Amino acid sequence: MTHFHPSHVFSVTAFVVSTVVLLTSCNPSNAVNPDPVDKDFQMLATIIDALGQQGYSQLHMPDPHDLDAIPQDPNNPLTSQKVSLGRMLFHETALGMGVEESGTRTFSCASCHHASAGFQAGIQQGLGDGGVGFGIRGEERVISSDYDPSDIDRQPMRSPTAMNGAFTPVTLWNGQFGAHGPNVGTESLWTEGTPLEVNSLGYFGLETQAIAGLTVHRMAPTPAFFNRMPGYVALFDAAFPEVAEEDRYGVEMAGLAIAAYERTIMSNESPFQRWLDGEHTAMTPAQKDGAMVFFGAAQCGTCHNGPALSDGGFHALGMPDMPNNDVLDANVDDYGMSSEDAALGRGGFTGADGDKYAFKTPQLYNLMDSRFFGHGGTFYDLADVVDYKLAGASAKPEVTPYLSTEFDAIEITEEQQSQLMRFLVEALYDPALDRYVPANTLSGNCFPNNDSQSSIDLGCSEPL
Repeated sequence: MTHFHPSHVFSVTAFVVSTVVLLTSCNPSNAVNPDPVDKDFQMLATIIDALGQQGYSQLHMPDPHDLDAIPQDPNNPLTSQKVSLGRMLFHETALGMGVEESGTRTFSCASCHHASAGFQAGIQQGLGDGGVGFGIRGEERVISSDYDPSDIDRQPMRSPTAMNGAFTPVTLWNGQFGAHGPNVGTESLWTEGTPLEVNSLGYFGLETQAIAGLTVHRMAPTPAFFNRMPGYVALFDAAFPEVAEEDRYGVEMAGLAIAAYERTIMSNESPFQRWLDGEHTAMTPAQKDGAMVFFGAAQCGTCHNGPALSDGGFHALGMPDMPNNDVLDANVDDYGMSSEDAALGRGGFTGADGDKYAFKTPQLYNLMDSRFFGHGGTFYDLADVVDYKLAGASAKPEVTPYLSTEFDAIEITEEQQSQLMRFLVEALYDPALDRYVPANTLSGNCFPNNDSQSSIDLGCSEPL
């Protein structure tokens, strides 16, 4: 990411001309969308001062329907057929292979990444196989009485969102999935027989995670799956016509389709993205004031930049880990690491001293769809996260020597903090994420969960 430094001085005339061009070039119709006002120019100037003109341009998301414009893995080029298949598979509970018969065909990728929670889980610790119930936004999913706690599939950290993942080459809080970007040089760590081995296939993070995740989370397109639903054979054929039939219907191609779909899940209908697209009235004056605090006084843009407002980097902020519980240790091993390694974040993967306790910068859209924040889900209110970052002090003393150089105390006024919250809560909120959810899957099963209680909660048919 290119940053603008005080030494890069624009002439007044050049700056005014450039801001007018930037703010009006994307305006589709002045009759519908009035010309920019002073606050729009002030906001643009603040962003350019923080990020530079290139950084400003990189904030904008492409149209999810314009597949050629979406960042993608050259080994997994996006096609509409592949995205359509991935959308189905992501929500298809018929893929679920439960440890217990009662759990079979009752969970999906969307169990822990559903639209109603901003493509995160509605609970602190995502629960796939061995979970029952949904509630309204996933908040009432609990452990099935049929399962021993050691047998359930529960994520060892707060589920990262599956939204806006196209803009980073590696995935997970520690960035362990993906063969490119910051993971070049980590090949010796891709241990055979663990999920990390999937990196050896050479894909980017979303593709690697989707392939590894199917196995880790006990989902697979088995021969029985295709026998029950032959329609999926046709969808795989349309998505992967160039792949030999003996390789076409397995976990790897299913993961590539899911990753292709995930690359299209973007919060491009949020007010801030609409403003960046030239719709100047999409943001209220108060939201624009908040954006100026975000990129200005609060210095959030230092790490939160790019289309998803994440630099894709790793920073040690000393936030608390997920509280110990009966299933945390049992599930960490499924990810190819120990619970001690998991607490070290990026350092637990790379082993580098400078990476200790560093976790990936999260994206910032649709935060209010979640009730949990931080890699451990230990903040229950967004305002508490803002307070923590402004205070610039580690909650874990052992992390203090490793704290990010970007993590310092920052003083802003109460009014500025209130404005900042308006930007985070309102301007970064896409209200229509259901547009990424299929009307149904080929199985006809209830989704994102298909157990009896979820079927009642979601108002769909009895599980099949």
